[in-house]
Amino acid sequence: MPDKLSPLDFLSASSEGVILDVRSPGEYERAHIPGAISFPMFNNEERAAVGTCYKKEGKDKAVELGLSIVGPKLASWVKSAKKLSRGKPLLIHCWRGGMRSGSMAWLLETAGLSVKLLIGGYKAYRHLVLKNLANPLPLHVLGGKTGSGKTEILLEMKKRGFQVIDLEGIAHHRGSAFGHLGLAPQPSSEHFENLLFQELSQLNHQQTIWVEDESRHIGKVFMNLEFYNQLRDAPVLFLDIDAQYRLPYLVDVYAQYPKELLAEAIEKIKKRLGGQHYQKAMACLEIDEFEEVAAITLQYYDKAYLHGLEQRDPEKIKRLEVHSLDTQKQVDAILPHIMNA
Repeated sequence: MPDKLSPLDFLSASSEGVILDVRSPGEYERAHIPGAISFPMFNNEERAAVGTCYKKEGKDKAVELGLSIVGPKLASWVKSAKKLSRGKPLLIHCWRGGMRSGSMAWLLETAGLSVKLLIGGYKAYRHLVLKNLANPLPLHVLGGKTGSGKTEILLEMKKRGFQVIDLEGIAHHRGSAFGHLGLAPQPSSEHFENLLFQELSQLNHQQTIWVEDESRHIGKVFMNLEFYNQLRDAPVLFLDIDAQYRLPYLVDVYAQYPKELLAEAIEKIKKRLGGQHYQKAMACLEIDEFEEVAAITLQYYDKAYLHGLEQRDPEKIKRLEVHSLDTQKQVDAILPHIMNA
């Protein structure tokens, strides 16, 4: 019989094993344990057929249908699993730790492979994720208006030994209407939580963890409410950087993308810009006046950011004027203000 592991032990064992997710491709694509390999027992259509059979004709008929589907696949599964294993234990899970993972574990163990099972399946893992994201965290927030280079600052702080979570990096989005440009497709909100949990698990929760100031939604990703509430309640170091420094940065980041994509992004905030500003921004875009486009959109984003900042406890906000967008100089300037955070 394969070892049955709790979610924590399962994750710990994954450092020396290979996680096989035997749920359907659709379940895996929606969200999965980071690092897991999709190893489906049923494809999406087969899973739906078995589920329908279970509802209409009962468990026995559904099992018979399932066996008829998987029978021809058994040899190929063993062959593939041996290639993936390379002598390491196989850590197998399905949705609830039921028949799919149990059957796959039996097959692969019978074939001589070392197998471990996740008690309660992916559902139990998700319970662990949500429980941990609700735990108190020593968060400190780096704030600043759009174009302040906050992500670059945080990554430089990480290089210098500070604990940092790059929320926008995890979400594959920079947080504005333009934030998706040039980045990989976004994860689902559920998978974002899984990735965030993984990052947090590698940090010391007795020491400060730095994050960027964000709204609850980062593009299409909605942040876990318990974690977001902690972010909103955390102390903020607000970098007050004049637009004259931020505009060239925004042009450098975004002007490289096709105009039609920039126009689509501007369209998303048309109502918030107002008709006159929207028309001017589109006209400037057409004649490559990218800095003017950035200046127009900043009028909206700066107001929106400052409005959000006003909703915080003013006693938890520390303002720092910075007169450079050179990341090294920025970090040098803020170090005296964060060393004891």
